[in-house]
Amino acid sequence: MIDIKELEFCYPGNKEKTIKGMDFSVGKGEIFGFLGPSGAGKTTTQKLITGLLRGYAGSIRIDGRERSSYDNSFYERIGVVFETPNLYLKLTGYENLKLFSGYYSKRTLDVNGILERTGIRDAMDRKIEEFSKGMKVRLNFIRALQHDPEILFLDEPVSGLDPGNGAVIKEIIRELSASGKTIFLTTHNMTVAAEICDNVAFITGGKLALIDSPVNLMRKYGSNELMVEYSSKGAVMNRRFKLEGLHSNSDFLKILKSGGIRTIHTMDATLEEIFIKVTGRGLE
Repeated sequence: MIDIKELEFCYPGNKEKTIKGMDFSVGKGEIFGFLGPSGAGKTTTQKLITGLLRGYAGSIRIDGRERSSYDNSFYERIGVVFETPNLYLKLTGYENLKLFSGYYSKRTLDVNGILERTGIRDAMDRKIEEFSKGMKVRLNFIRALQHDPEILFLDEPVSGLDPGNGAVIKEIIRELSASGKTIFLTTHNMTVAAEICDNVAFITGGKLALIDSPVNLMRKYGSNELMVEYSSKGAVMNRRFKLEGLHSNSDFLKILKSGGIRTIHTMDATLEEIFIKVTGRGLE
């Protein structure tokens, strides 16, 4: 659905390019994580793909067609969730949805079910200025879904949400992907990316440092070991064992047979640890 080749972009008046030769692709139904610290070029790239910024060099192809050749009908096909909710504060929740639905030629979806799932349906007759930050974030997400877009661009979609509401939004994102929607997710939250993304790209300084699935990355950059926490003579112990030859390791088998195991897990690296190792910088 999205194919980027040799993409470059420089803001007017800047000497240095913000985007410096990117190449990546996103398949239909894929949740693609675009990860990096603030100022890395995540939002700029998203704005180039969605057409909010123009004058790029290289190629941006959406569903096989160059982005610059689309007219405004392109916006019928995409939904965009900005990190800062773009809602009208003096209008109610329902009035906001009705106003935004008027921007599209096709009939918008009945989103009452999602409003109920996200816990804001009962507040929809109130003005947005009375909403909490988390309520605005949830309604902003739903606003982008109501015209049933093929591609969703999500910029920090769970920022400002408590764990419970964040889990609901992540569940909905997975369901959208399973139904064939393509998800382009920009974030610096590596935990969210590891939980829901099929593939992730690390961006820093306007360049891509790495692209792979979270599972592959965490295994590749992790330690080839198993950590076992177990009880022995009233004390809690921790031991690491190499995965190679584990089936015949007498010490491991002895602990296994003792029945005192509390936890056991592989020593996979986190995406944040991998990002720092690959790029040499953190996610400030």
